[in-house]
Amino acid sequence: MFVSTTPILHADLDAFYASVEQRDDPRLRGRPVIVGGGVVLAASYEAKRLGVRTAMGGARALRLCPHAIVVPPRMEAYSAASKAVFEVFRDTTPLVEGISIDEAFLDVGGLGRIVGPPELIAAQLRAKVLERVGLPITVGVARTKFLAKVASGVAKPDGLLVVPADRELEFLHPLPVERLWGVGEVTAAKLHDRGIHTVGHVAGLGESVLVAMLGTGAGRHLHALAHNRDPRPVQVGRRRRSIGSQRALGRKPRTPDDLDAILASLIDRTSRRLRSAHRGCRTVVLRLRFADFTRATRSHTLPHPTDDTEVLLTTARLLLAAAMPLITSRGITLLGVSLANLGNDDAIQLMLPFDEHEPGALDTALDHVRDRFGTSAVTRAALLGRDTGFSVPLLPD
Repeated sequence: MFVSTTPILHADLDAFYASVEQRDDPRLRGRPVIVGGGVVLAASYEAKRLGVRTAMGGARALRLCPHAIVVPPRMEAYSAASKAVFEVFRDTTPLVEGISIDEAFLDVGGLGRIVGPPELIAAQLRAKVLERVGLPITVGVARTKFLAKVASGVAKPDGLLVVPADRELEFLHPLPVERLWGVGEVTAAKLHDRGIHTVGHVAGLGESVLVAMLGTGAGRHLHALAHNRDPRPVQVGRRRRSIGSQRALGRKPRTPDDLDAILASLIDRTSRRLRSAHRGCRTVVLRLRFADFTRATRSHTLPHPTDDTEVLLTTARLLLAAAMPLITSRGITLLGVSLANLGNDDAIQLMLPFDEHEPGALDTALDHVRDRFGTSAVTRAALLGRDTGFSVPLLPD
């Protein structure tokens, strides 16, 4: 399998939301900071060291870190900071692949003769982000995207780690299996039960053994990564394979009406993003996390692509209804929606005034109102007076 020799940087802002808060308020620097109230949206490293984690209930977070300072989220500030950081990325190299608003891959293979070795480029990148945006950023450098991301994870917080080409497996194999992409709690438990605790243990198994243990896709995937086989290049302008949104619910009991209102809010957000990106969706995926920390997904594929809010909401409601027995027995701490199996939408967008009998006309009219007066200008009657969560800043779809 071909593996590029081009150096790749994985740049990842440290505790992004909390770092922006500490940057903008000097009183918060060096102190444990929690962004969000009922549910933790982000935590500074001072709070993380005491066990606070994203999506944790606020009450539990304060029991772990009673001296934490809780601040409300400021999404506009985070969006502005992200845009400023990505300007630094693009000033460094035109080959930038955004992963989220606070991380990206950069191909710096063509800069060797102009700037210098990749470790110098990475160091200059970190210095520019700190100087121009005022935020700490960690960078991992390696020949593959997978290993560059692993390196940045090991180097956090506020670090720089270069993995030399002749020492890749020496670096990778002692790490815990959880460092492999795709190894979550369930897969890690399966591996641990068989005495497999490090990436090196995985690399020592044959592909057929991993396939028998984990299935064809997961087995082949982990076997390749354990040997640092990742031929994917940095892709500029890569479009999303899915568009999603989720809401952490904490451990507060939720009624069916509560969940329906939250689901409607999530579908409203994702369907509007779908239309803004001129795309259609065929598959609706419902994502659930229960109070016992287990997870489940339910999905349905439509016969034709659509960007119609009511069609997508009806489909999501049917999936939620089918999952209600599990929710009732286990409790629910997270509800999410993902619109997948996307294609380009070549339909002509309607303008006001509109024919209310035309499919999608109401969606289009509401989008125009929200574009002009703000996203909160129009809402569902069922959502009035309800907390619909935050609209998190995102990369373009």
